Amino acid sequence: MKKLFLMVFFFGIVTSCEDVIDVELNEAAPRLVIEANLNVWENGNASSAVRLTTTAPFFDNNIPFVTDAEITVTDENGLIYPFMYSQNGIYNSNLSPQLNVEYTLNIVYKEETYSATETLYTVSPLEFVEQRDDGGFTGEDIELKAFFTDPAGEQNFYFFEGLSERGDALDVYNDEFFDGNTIFGYYLVEDLAPGDEVQFNIYGVSEAYYNFMFILLQQTGGGGGPFETQPATVRGNIVNQTNPDNYPLGYFKVSEVSTLNYTVQ
Repeated sequence: MKKLFLMVFFFGIVTSCEDVIDVELNEAAPRLVIEANLNVWENGNASSAVRLTTTAPFFDNNIPFVTDAEITVTDENGLIYPFMYSQNGIYNSNLSPQLNVEYTLNIVYKEETYSATETLYTVSPLEFVEQRDDGGFTGEDIELKAFFTDPAGEQNFYFFEGLSERGDALDVYNDEFFDGNTIFGYYLVEDLAPGDEVQFNIYGVSEAYYNFMFILLQQTGGGGGPFETQPATVRGNIVNQTNPDNYPLGYFKVSEVSTLNYTVQ
């Protein structure tokens, strides 16, 4: 248990009063946190990586990286792709996901096996960026909109990223109300200035991943890392096959990605 000390001072009088309040914080056993992404771009380039960490006590600012797990992805044809550890909890593979192929993630850690199965979800390409210099609440901020056209007559879900040194913007979209139309991902951060480089990414995702990220982004406010400590547990699609009660946090995602880089004018 750890204790949190709250100092209460009453100003405007000669003496001060100091109260000590004991806050009992339960420390649960660490859980595995899995961020597994198989991505492929329109030009055929691919990136397949799994990042493993564990949860940590509330006041612990260090990220506990997992360096000794065994990770493979197996496709529906029985081909096995091993993932090798590199650094900072990240394991990499040369796997390039293909359309209409089912992929199964397997992780063995501390004699327990974690697994999930996904297929590749396609995405509409990002087309152009529109800039306004009178955006935000003050009317003085730079805001950017990255546009893409949703295919008509089919259900699609998207995960959007706007990334720069000034800050990141994350969002998810369901095409229920803009099916077949041109829509945009919105990017607005403080202190964005001419010359800044912004990378926009749009991922095709499943409905389950859309729901997962929608809840996470509501909890985190849409900024920062969605895989940081959350105020409530949000379960992903990865299951502990050995001990279901010791479930992991995180998600296994297989996506086509469209990227558009933009220099602020």
